[in-house]
Amino acid sequence: MIAQVEHVVKAGSLHSRQVRIPGVVVDYVVVGKPENHLQTMATYFNPAYAGDIKVVRGGLTPLPLDPRKIIARRAAMELKPGAVVNLGIGMPEGVAAVAAEEHVDHLMSLTLETGPIGGIPAGGFDFGHAINAEAVIEQPAQFDFYDGGGLDIAFLGLAQIDERGNINVSRFGNRLAGCGGFINITQNAGRVVFCGTFTAGGLDVEIRDGRLHIMKEGNSRKFIRSVEHVTFSGEYAAERGQSVLYITERAVFRLIDGKVVLTEIAPGADLKGDILSRMDFAPVISPDLRPMSREIFREEKMDLKEWMQGGNAL
Repeated sequence: MIAQVEHVVKAGSLHSRQVRIPGVVVDYVVVGKPENHLQTMATYFNPAYAGDIKVVRGGLTPLPLDPRKIIARRAAMELKPGAVVNLGIGMPEGVAAVAAEEHVDHLMSLTLETGPIGGIPAGGFDFGHAINAEAVIEQPAQFDFYDGGGLDIAFLGLAQIDERGNINVSRFGNRLAGCGGFINITQNAGRVVFCGTFTAGGLDVEIRDGRLHIMKEGNSRKFIRSVEHVTFSGEYAAERGQSVLYITERAVFRLIDGKVVLTEIAPGADLKGDILSRMDFAPVISPDLRPMSREIFREEKMDLKEWMQGGNAL
């Protein structure tokens, strides 16, 4: 075994419980350069990620008002006080930023598959860490918790969806992206919320006067007749009675009786031109189809805390 290390220190410096690889199994030790020992893919070292300091919430920068924030805001409306939540990589990361901006992050436990529980999960190339985490456990233990049904709700990405409510995030043509922890998380969470833009590749959206304006449509459709790879089975979820929601910047869908049902549409979006004509299958249109909350499409805060506590401000 070859162990790459950042420093060589005197033998016995580490507490025995901090040792993960015993010296008896190591054959060679290589001292790496600092750039080979980043804490995350983007950060050399942040003491907040290590739990050495606590960060003041006001020091975090809110997300700009764009499709990512619209989706994250609508997704955050599914949060409940006391819930245990998983956030996947990519679009779902924005839910943590919205929760922090709205000062509701302390009302539930946000978790990541890498081990953090509580606090504010980081996004981008820092994903996998969290600021002000209450606990950081080892990843296998986190998945034991997930597999045992510990999650109330999970927010995952949406790359492809088909008419049966199946989701693909793992294979596209000859490119195998892999499923990661997606299957474990989605199969065992009480509720699942898939988050992603309606189309991909060059989508340009503006938000003006509380309304969504699609300036340029994406080149690739996500709502297709049949996904290339089934990473999440809508049919199996329907059999189990699992609650499933699909959130985009212009529309919200639910899986009801095994069918994808359009339940909400963004203010400013055209039902036929911006939604139905951009899908390879025809969804069921709910008789109670309603606009997405206008609070989602404004610069100011949403009053999410009041909504979560039953005030129905949104």
